[in-house]
Amino acid sequence: MFDGYDSCSEDTSSSSSSEESEEEVAPLPSNLPIIKNNGQVYTYPDGKSGMATCEMCGMVGVRDAFYSKTKRFCSVSCSRSYSSNSKKASILARLQVTGKPPTKKAKVLQKQPLVAKLAAYAQYQATLQNQAKTKAAVSMEGFSWGNYINSNSFIAAPVTCFKHAPMGTCWGDISENVRLEVPNTDCSLPTKVFWIAGIVKLAGYNALLRYEGFENDSGLDFWCNICGSDIHPVGWCAASGKPLVPPRTIQHKYTNWKAFLVKRLTGAKTLPPDFSQKVSESMQYPFKPCMRVEVVDKRHLCRTRVAVVESVIGGRLRLVYEESEDRTDDFWCHMHSPLIHHIGWSRSIGHRFKRSDITKKQDGHFDTPPHLFAKVKEVDQSGEWFKEGMKLEAIDPLNLSTICVATIRKVLADGFLMIGIDGSEAADGSDWFCYHATSPSIFPVGFCEINMIELTPPRGYTKLPFKWFDYLRETGSIAAPVKLFNKDVPNHGFRVGMKLEAVDLMEPRLICVATVTRIIHRLLRIHFDGWEEEYDQWVDCESPDLYPVGWCQLTGYQLQPPASQSSRENQSASSKQKKKAKSQQYKGHKKMTTLQLKEELLDGEDYNFLQGASDQESNGSANFYIKQEP
Repeated sequence: MFDGYDSCSEDTSSSSSSEESEEEVAPLPSNLPIIKNNGQVYTYPDGKSGMATCEMCGMVGVRDAFYSKTKRFCSVSCSRSYSSNSKKASILARLQVTGKPPTKKAKVLQKQPLVAKLAAYAQYQATLQNQAKTKAAVSMEGFSWGNYINSNSFIAAPVTCFKHAPMGTCWGDISENVRLEVPNTDCSLPTKVFWIAGIVKLAGYNALLRYEGFENDSGLDFWCNICGSDIHPVGWCAASGKPLVPPRTIQHKYTNWKAFLVKRLTGAKTLPPDFSQKVSESMQYPFKPCMRVEVVDKRHLCRTRVAVVESVIGGRLRLVYEESEDRTDDFWCHMHSPLIHHIGWSRSIGHRFKRSDITKKQDGHFDTPPHLFAKVKEVDQSGEWFKEGMKLEAIDPLNLSTICVATIRKVLADGFLMIGIDGSEAADGSDWFCYHATSPSIFPVGFCEINMIELTPPRGYTKLPFKWFDYLRETGSIAAPVKLFNKDVPNHGFRVGMKLEAVDLMEPRLICVATVTRIIHRLLRIHFDGWEEEYDQWVDCESPDLYPVGWCQLTGYQLQPPASQSSRENQSASSKQKKKAKSQQYKGHKKMTTLQLKEELLDGEDYNFLQGASDQESNGSANFYIKQEP
């Protein structure tokens, strides 16, 4: 790993006192590769003479990176400008500094004073550049995760919390103090060069890095995405023949960079050698454009429609409904979303389906293989099982900030249930929605009370505060047995206050800056930064609609920044109307009249595939769940 390194000077005794006082790097408790000093050293291509000084402009740099055979100039322009006139001008400039002309044998630029002057100037210039970069990040993009986290001391959810995201299952022990090889931006060389940097802070895929040699100086710290193409494990430069060049701000700090690096990096941790390969492999997605799927109808949640994959970004699919002639009627979801299924799924379980007006597949379109879809847990419906009319609590898919009183309206095959929200159902059942029996979005009666969550009572129900015992008795209903619900709680790793990127499920094409504000077992309360709490969403900890900080940057997806105070004040009315319009977009079909419903059915667009399981009736068992922990 240290192969090919030639230091500025082979005499290690010339190292500065600050180098001698360096503390050894404490070993990190991880399974990352350890950098070993086995007698070989880093590639630091400076040749026998080490550093060189341009005789024209005075720049100090790596000798091998200089132009001309004699390595006297840093660039072609300096070499060409070194004419007699330019040389005289340079000598005159030197006279103004030293007060005396150089001797015949002296070089035009004297080395030690120049290094000191350049170091001071480089520090000043680096500060200006750093300030300019910070300002540019705010003004150009309007939002920077690094600035946002630094200025507020936020903590981001670790990548390991997101098993569906790239590197989610193979992130390993990447943590603070891990060393990387990264581009050296504090350098004036015409070619890209690299230097060692250590992780100061992690935020999802993003890391705050500090160049080796800066010690406690954070002046040139910078954020980058670890999964980026320019981030490499230590040793990559040696294997690839790339130059390692110290930042010019600290070039004067040590005279023997070889000894410094060997001492600092021996025993430290770095990325696995196949890290970039794993990143690439984890960003390969089996879904391709032109694949056909069945997906929920966004205007009628009770049924599915055929849609075609238009594009794939980071595993997220833009689906265009097959009848959309201008290809603008679309729907966004993740490839592991429970809302998409293989062609024929609706018929196989008895789910309502909207027949496409297109009688023949379009050229190039093909059905998605069934094995590509997320698998649901197999259930045994032969014994005690959910029955029509049973009561439960469920997240309202039309208002994801609420958990509502709900009823099982139909039992489908393979463990799927059609559920309606009490007090707001359409007479024709057009607003029922489908959840699997193992879904983390349905809960036994009493779940909200036990966990101190506000339960939304049926619309128009006046006997408040709402009590399940009274409601079950008044409606002559029974509660769904507690043992039928999914009570598995994975060790998800989320903590209250963690930052992440989350899909606005009421407008699923948008991914926003978000925060975890509550955790109830496996249920997360997601707040969109800058928006009111009424737009919060209850989401499962394993939802494919949650992503680590930096996911949008990694995949090229557009991130929606937090709403600022000024924008909230200026757009308060319009934004609320827009948000509520999302719900109305789904709820609009509730206003459908009986005549309209009959006309729709006469059009032959809806098919209700019947299964025996859906005809089961309640056995009248009085089984209540009020105070038992689920």
